[in-house]
Amino acid sequence: MDRQSTGTNDISLDALRSGSREAFAQLVERYSPSIYRLALRITGNSQDAEDVLQETFLKAMNALSDFQGRSSVSTWLYRIAVNESLMLLRRQKRANTIPVELENDENQDGESETLEIEDWCCLPEKELLSSESRAFLDQALNQLSPRLKMVFQLRDIEGLSIQETADALELTEANVKTSLMRARLKLRELLTGYFHEKLSGRAA
Repeated sequence: MDRQSTGTNDISLDALRSGSREAFAQLVERYSPSIYRLALRITGNSQDAEDVLQETFLKAMNALSDFQGRSSVSTWLYRIAVNESLMLLRRQKRANTIPVELENDENQDGESETLEIEDWCCLPEKELLSSESRAFLDQALNQLSPRLKMVFQLRDIEGLSIQETADALELTEANVKTSLMRARLKLRELLTGYFHEKLSGRAA
């Protein structure tokens, strides 16, 4: 039997399609943490993220027999999770009629805004990885637009390739590259004041 590549290493797509509980359990175990992190980043609520996680795997289980394998199973799961997260936010905001979309983050005039960037080169790694710094980074991430947030989460935190990120978010690779650049620049701008204080404290 042809064992097709799924991006899941030793998890067989054939076994998943045939309804193997063991293969599906492996899939859930492997991707639950990253799916939960993505859902939490989008929804900002742990209970909502748990709901998205559950719905993602329920929908995947029901649709596996129809999965064509044009993308990896992992990319397919991320796409389901993104859609479930956005649908949940839409339901929550329906009373206010606020749309939740992967909006275009480009400025209307097409020009990139000027960003003030602090040079972090002199900070030791332990400062960058401290719990305080990670908490501040998390706050900064939550200030990004949904599109920038999801691109950054998938590409720089979960480690997906540009193509995989584009497939998961149903964007072009060019859009992903542009959004990723803007996300990184915006994060550096948001964190400039924080790390400037760190640098000033070390110099004092």
